[in-house]
Parts: sequence; C-alpha cells; structure tokens
Amino acid sequence: MSNSLSIVIPVYNEATSLPTTMASLVEAVAPSGFEVELVVVDDGSTDGSAEIAEEMLAGRLPLRVVRQENSGRFEARRAGLEVANGEWVLLLDARVRLRPRSLEWVRTRLLAGEQVWNGHVYFDVDSNPFGAFSNVLVELAWREYFDDPRTTSFGPDRFDRYPKGTTCFLAPRDVLLRGAYEFRSSYADSRFGNDDTPLIRWISSHHPIHLSPSFSCDYTPRASLGSFLRHSFHRGTVFVDGHGRSESRYYLAVLAFFPVSAGLAVLALRRPLLVPLLAATGGAVGTSLAVRGGRTRFEAGSFAALLPVYAVAHGAGMWRGLAMMIFGRLGRSCRV
Repeated sequence: MSNSLSIVIPVYNEATSLPTTMASLVEAVAPSGFEVELVVVDDGSTDGSAEIAEEMLAGRLPLRVVRQENSGRFEARRAGLEVANGEWVLLLDARVRLRPRSLEWVRTRLLAGEQVWNGHVYFDVDSNPFGAFSNVLVELAWREYFDDPRTTSFGPDRFDRYPKGTTCFLAPRDVLLRGAYEFRSSYADSRFGNDDTPLIRWISSHHPIHLSPSFSCDYTPRASLGSFLRHSFHRGTVFVDGHGRSESRYYLAVLAFFPVSAGLAVLALRRPLLVPLLAATGGAVGTSLAVRGGRTRFEAGSFAALLPVYAVAHGAGMWRGLAMMIFGRLGRSCRV
C-alpha cells in the first residue's frame, strides 16, 4: 500500500475557520505515517481564504492552491481530485478539525484492506444553540449508529441508516474520481445539487463504507440565526436532489412533503391563529424527541425552539429544489 495521501479542502469564504482547521491537520499528520500533500481549492473566495492557508502551512506541509470561479463545492472537490497526487484522498471541509490520532488509526485499517472511510463527525455544542440543534437532529436521524457508536460498515442496502458525508471522507483517489465522473444532479446548476449523498451511494455499491469514532473530526456549526436559516434553506434544496430518487429510503417522504406542506400553508392562510399552535406543537414534539434521546436540558431546549424555524426554512428549500428539478428537466427536454 502506498503511503501517499492528498487532503482536498474546498474553500469558499472560510477565512475565520481555516486557522484551526490547518492547525489540526498539522497535528494529525505528524504521527500518521502518511506522506501528505494538501490541496486547497479556492472556489471564488473574496476574504483571502487561500492566502490564509498559504500563510498557515508555509514550511509545514506541502501545499497546492487551485483557484477557480465560484462553481460550488462539488466542482471544487472534483478540481482538487484531478490535481491530487496521492493514492489516497481525504476530502475535508474547511469548518472541521481532524482529531489528532485519526489518520494514524485509519492507516492501520487501510493496511488491513478496508479502503473507504466516512469520518465520525462531532458537533461543537458548547453554548451554541444552533450547534446543539444540529447535533440532536443528526443523532435522531441516525439513531441506529449514534445509540451505539462503534466501528462498523454498510453497503447500499443499509445506506440511509448511517451518517455519511464528504465533510470527512477517505478513499482511493481512483474510486473518488470514478464516482465524481458518475455524479449527476437533477439541477442544471450543480452548485445547488447534493454534492455527497449520490457520490457516496455510488461508492457504496462498489465498496463497503466503513465508519468509526476512532476516525473522527469536530465540526464548527453556524453561530447566528441568519447563517442558520440560510444553511437550512440550502439543505432543503440539497435534500430534494439527494433523496428525490427512487433508490433513497426517504423518496416517499419527499413526494409526500409537497402536498402535505401545501395543505398546511393553505390552512395557515385561512386560519392564521393556527400558526402559533402549529409552532408550539412542533416545539413540543421536538422536546419529546430530544428528552427521550437523553439530551441535556440545553440541547432539548435548543432543539424545541429551533425545530419550527428549521422546518420552515428547510421546507422552503425543498420547494425551491422541486422548482429547480422541474426546470432542469424541461431544459434538458428542450435541448433534445
């Protein structure tokens, strides 16, 4: 097995997050046994993100910076994959800190023939209600794993039962490249497409996806209501592209969402006094779910308070996704 590892980080206006991300990389690389290069793809940043990376890693790690016009995270990752020299590639987001012994641990598993690894992501909660909300939501969505975090693996048959994403994802470069070339979004503009679920689903049909708390990172979530709302709206759009497909476990839920949400919207317009009642009901459901999941009072309270807000923003994003999907298909039909 080759020891060469390329770490590919797409960056779009992440100047505030990059210093801690880079520092954690230097710490994780030192004992890992990998020969590492870092590829930072600056996706049209306007805050000097790439320059910060160059300053932070000068003389510490081999660094290559690729600059491109803003094309979205998927295209940024693909650009990084195309120039990477390593046999192995770690896809890493700019908002995460790789845990110190993660690379050292995962290298032993690569030597054992376990080729594809999805990182276990820990959310920074502290006093951030948006981080607390995201942490509870993720752990409720994939309780099968988070109720008993352990080293495990999954394939396409159990794909939607486990957390996955390219926030922290390691695989052979040729596997990732093939998956990237197979990638298809339902949207004409791939900046709004789901940039990880279809890719990883394709990989899972060829290689088991391994997962373990021993290969992990810490994620810095949004810290303001505005950024939380924008991210929730975007995630709704992404969700339709990733799960509005028959192979997804959530396909029927995506289909059902649109008539149900349309009905609720009409009801709210006709009976405005029902809006606070619906919000309160959503909050109560959120509290019940969080408490049954053994969350702290702060996590439960954050989840209950933000669930109605998230539901509206995420739902609006799903409606945008439906519109983009329809227009994307109409555009392809017209070209034919």
